[in-house]
Amino acid sequence: MLHSNDLVWSRIVQDYLMGERTPLFDLMAWNADATRMPYRMHSEYLERLFLNNEFSSGRYTVMDKPIAPENITIPVFAVGTEKDHVAPWVSVHKIHLMAGGEVTFALTSGGHNAGIVSEPGHKGRFYHVATRKAGSPYQSPEEWLAAAKQEQGSWWEAWGAWLRSKNEGAKAPAPKQLGNRHYKPLEPAPGTYVHQQ
Repeated sequence: MLHSNDLVWSRIVQDYLMGERTPLFDLMAWNADATRMPYRMHSEYLERLFLNNEFSSGRYTVMDKPIAPENITIPVFAVGTEKDHVAPWVSVHKIHLMAGGEVTFALTSGGHNAGIVSEPGHKGRFYHVATRKAGSPYQSPEEWLAAAKQEQGSWWEAWGAWLRSKNEGAKAPAPKQLGNRHYKPLEPAPGTYVHQQ
């Protein structure tokens, strides 16, 4: 019920009480696209990662081994949105305190959905971006924002450039077979689940 006046009641009044169908737009289609998620993945995400916040405190385990953000030494690209009502950007900025390696942080205009689904060519979009090298001193969110460069357009462009810079033209060889010793493929790709409704 976060932002209920904007996200719930205004649509109920217009659609149900007044009988006026809200015009469709791209974000509504994205928001209505349900993600099929296995039970275990969904429950771990909600309980262990969200409710108990086990990953940030080093209590989350994968294959019986604890993992923690400070053990991540590869470069990280993190995104926050200015008006996010679910994950306020100042909270997302805390990745700078947790990750052990380089952190590139982008703060995009918009809210929880529109800020992320901010495709290239969308008018009026902008973002701030800056990279903290591994071992550099921490900057508060306010210091970071004052120093970060503001760019026009979609943060997706910066993310694409970041990915290309980390790839350096090398391509990983395709695996010779699907699965591994822990997880065997159930059936050939793409799998029958993609045809289910």
